[in-house]
Amino acid sequence: MKINRQWLLAKRPQGMLSLEDFEYREAPIPTPDLAAGDLLLRNLWFSFDPAQRGWMDDRNSYLPPVALGAPMRATAVAQVVASETQQFPVGSLVQGLFDWQDYTLIRRDNPMQPHPIPAGTPPNYPLSIFGATSLTAYFGILDIGQIKAGDTVVVSGAAGAVGSVAAQIARIKGCRVIGIAGGIDKCQWLVNECKLDAAIDYKNEDLNQKLSALCPAGIDVFFDNVGGGTLEVLLEHMSDHGRIVNCGQISQYNAEQPAPGPCNLNRITERRLRMQGFILMDFIDRIEEAMNDIAPWVMGGELAFREDVKEGFENIPATLLRLYTGQNQGKQLLKVCDPTES
Repeated sequence: MKINRQWLLAKRPQGMLSLEDFEYREAPIPTPDLAAGDLLLRNLWFSFDPAQRGWMDDRNSYLPPVALGAPMRATAVAQVVASETQQFPVGSLVQGLFDWQDYTLIRRDNPMQPHPIPAGTPPNYPLSIFGATSLTAYFGILDIGQIKAGDTVVVSGAAGAVGSVAAQIARIKGCRVIGIAGGIDKCQWLVNECKLDAAIDYKNEDLNQKLSALCPAGIDVFFDNVGGGTLEVLLEHMSDHGRIVNCGQISQYNAEQPAPGPCNLNRITERRLRMQGFILMDFIDRIEEAMNDIAPWVMGGELAFREDVKEGFENIPATLLRLYTGQNQGKQLLKVCDPTES
């Protein structure tokens, strides 16, 4: 390639994300003199995650906002094309938090250093079943949810990359698990492939009535990826001393005005509930521990997963929008190109 294609954040989104929030640009390929420890990467695969919407807002969070006119931030898998460190030889694959462009320069003092990918690993796997979404599910359901055998567990956004893994880990640990998802296909996949005890199609079924029928004794753990009205309904069905894992609020990310919170937060006091938020960075020093469990579950067929793969650099912004309209079927990825032979 002779150019470095980029997708820039053109403006701060107002309400629902749109294609006009991004701008395409062609720039020269970075060709600096690499100092010791520096890397030049070519991005091969991009991951799309609900949290990206929050990175576009001009507000303080666990990461600084993406600057206007800068390439949009994203988790990606890349190939090393130039290297001044033995840890990452030319031709090897790495994963990390990079951005929407063909080539990314990583200086040795960059706080977000890439991680090597073991040889022979399919390049999409570190962004899906062996990626951040599965790790988030692992720590959220086990450490924050503190599930135990016999618990009744409900997961919202259960057909998504995080929710599906959280639900299946709960099932593996001996819990009774009910998933909430939108659409018949997603619910059938949760029951038939993920082997959940039941699934509720919130688009075509009354969530409150279904929970009353399925959970007459209450819910011990609610793993929430949706927030808003879903959280409000679930608060009515929690058992005494239940735990609510606040993983995400995708129903709120594109709201033009701050949405009112659940009107029944008094249930937290009345039922002595614990509701806790978290992010994966809280557990960054325990990644190996989690992978030691996740990898055998995947290889042994205990964890089902789906990938929704798009292709083509030109389709990057449109692929992100799929997340917020529920079009994706499983982990949303985009393939830019194959790695080259070293």
